Amino acid sequence: MTTPKHVDRRQFLQYSLFGATLAAFPGVLLAESSQIKTSPTPGFNADVELEFTAQDAFISIFDQGKKTKVQKYFAKLLKGPKDTLTQLHDTHLGPIVHFVKGQKVRVYFNNELTEPHIIHWHGLHVPQSSDGHPMYTVEPGEKFVYEFEVLNRAGTSFYHSHAHHLTAEQVYRGLAGLITVSDDDEKALDLPRGEYDVPFAIQDRTFDDNNQLQYLHGMMGKMMGFLGDTILVNGKKDAEFAVKTRAYRFRALNGSSSRIYKLGWEDGTPLTAIGTDACLLEKPETRPYIMLAPGERVDLWLDFTGREAGSKLVMFSLPHSGTMPAMYEKMHKGGKHSEAGGEQHRGMGMMGGMQHGGDNKTEAGDHQGMGMGGMHGGGMGMMNGLAQGAKFVIATFKITEKVSDSPKLPEKLVTFQRLTAADTDNAGQPIPIAISEGPMAMRLNTKPFSMDEVMDIEKVKLGSIKKIKIFHAHGGEQKMEHGDKAESKSGGTGEMSGMQHGGDKKTEASGQAGGMMGGMGGGMMMSMAHPIHLHGQQYQILSRKISSMGSPGYETVKDGFIDSGWKDTVLVMPGEEVEIVKPFQDYKGLFLYHCHNLEHEGLDMMRQFYIS
Repeated sequence: MTTPKHVDRRQFLQYSLFGATLAAFPGVLLAESSQIKTSPTPGFNADVELEFTAQDAFISIFDQGKKTKVQKYFAKLLKGPKDTLTQLHDTHLGPIVHFVKGQKVRVYFNNELTEPHIIHWHGLHVPQSSDGHPMYTVEPGEKFVYEFEVLNRAGTSFYHSHAHHLTAEQVYRGLAGLITVSDDDEKALDLPRGEYDVPFAIQDRTFDDNNQLQYLHGMMGKMMGFLGDTILVNGKKDAEFAVKTRAYRFRALNGSSSRIYKLGWEDGTPLTAIGTDACLLEKPETRPYIMLAPGERVDLWLDFTGREAGSKLVMFSLPHSGTMPAMYEKMHKGGKHSEAGGEQHRGMGMMGGMQHGGDNKTEAGDHQGMGMGGMHGGGMGMMNGLAQGAKFVIATFKITEKVSDSPKLPEKLVTFQRLTAADTDNAGQPIPIAISEGPMAMRLNTKPFSMDEVMDIEKVKLGSIKKIKIFHAHGGEQKMEHGDKAESKSGGTGEMSGMQHGGDKKTEASGQAGGMMGGMGGGMMMSMAHPIHLHGQQYQILSRKISSMGSPGYETVKDGFIDSGWKDTVLVMPGEEVEIVKPFQDYKGLFLYHCHNLEHEGLDMMRQFYIS
């Protein structure tokens, strides 16, 4: 059997061999190639059956020129309501899948790519075997069967590749799509529906002169994350929406690899959110702007009532800072932001004439700058890209018709239990998720991802509700007790003295944040914002705190966080500590947590919880 391209022998063996893993996780099905689920479960009576296929395709993303080669999901409905799928044409995105809470779903997946693949249903609370864990990755030509009940409340989720070390490029090349879930609570509300309920998937890409996708190469580009020079909405460049003078629901998804968006109107009109990630809020929240990190979703209530027919309104990603390493931020000060109708600044505006990428020619001047955000070519070669934190156009809204009929913004949306530390069984010893950055090493809790490893701190009991602390660990030394064996590492990525691997053990703290926040070390120079995604059940945010080291640029983003709803992805700024409360209910097994900067995930910035 030939090892597929892009998969080294070590990874290939990791997928196909699992001998010691069964002993490590008794009672949990770990996927050997002979155990990959390829047939329906007797007795599981599906309300909805879908057939998904991942394959190469050529799509007309641009109005002129060659079609773009992409990887794309195709789907057809085998059983269930006829409105389960909304097909999207001339886009790399897969069809929108519409589920209803309580439905039993079976998905037949066919991998017709030339490389391994598996689908993750991001935001859905499903069993381990249907969550898209990379252990279930199937080879080209193979099949997989997902089965799950829709337990989620009404909201917006999405699906995408989760084949380890392949996720970033496969998502970049098109393997993603939106999911909506509806329920009785949502149906009781007078929310925009039908043509007034609109997908709004935002992504950045880079194309060559032949309309072909250009992706990064080299370690530095992966460390910084991919930043493209072209903004797509629903797979289209220069997106324009024709709207009437009424309210709409726009389901915004940040489907980019690493770009962070600061959504805001050109005229300063505030934005109103009615949902975050995969659930409606208790009540609408209005902000001057809304931050949207990779993997996050926000349901926007956009009301064009009172606008003049024929007028236009532009949504920008507004300028912000503090999300990238210090050197990047320093260089960015010399750059320009792009304005509506004007030139979109590429790179950092400091070193014109740098290379655009591995296959493109070098062009001088014209504000085509270097930028660490452009370090996407081979090695230190440069690829142009809109700078992280620059101002640029996302989409234009053209008011085409005056109407008088429009739903009113509800004062209340849905009710749910507000979780507090008192609901947890480890309020005094939160589970740590320690972020550290260093040359060639992006880590969570100091460890790279391993398919068959779980630390004691990552073992939780089914039915428990845990407090978790996510923070940046920078300093000179890390100490983590690994079972009975203490392990000490140095390298400027943080001090984590006395961090225990048992959820109920006493933590012996030293220094700030229970001994888990060290002083400024070498890793601090690489400190950047990370969107942390936890698989499985969603969580609620308890608090955000800024450490004594501070977070430069925090003032430019802090008013855009909506932390009052259910979440599965949270942006953690440099110097910031975020506490969350997460239930671990319904399903046993292995559930990932990782940075949703997809290049960082590919650098093994990923771990897993074992629920037993």
